[in-house]
Amino acid sequence: MTATGLLIFLLIGAIAGWLAGLIVRGFGFGLLGNIVVGIIGAFLAGWLLPALGVGFSLGSPIMTSIVYAMIGAIVLLVIIGLIKRA
Repeated sequence: MTATGLLIFLLIGAIAGWLAGLIVRGFGFGLLGNIVVGIIGAFLAGWLLPALGVGFSLGSPIMTSIVYAMIGAIVLLVIIGLIKRA
């Protein structure tokens, strides 16, 4: 992976984690936490959405990646919230 690819990967993770934190209230992990949540969310969405038969493209590969990662991060934050309640 090139330095540019790594930067884009981290940026997408940060944006997705931040957006998911805004949508799922009560979760703010800071920059590093948002990156981790976004990256884990991207992997989760990459596995979950095709398994459910969901696939879409928003034209721009970066926008599509951000939306996929955000969906996965939201699912991750909801699961974390349910575990914390139990």
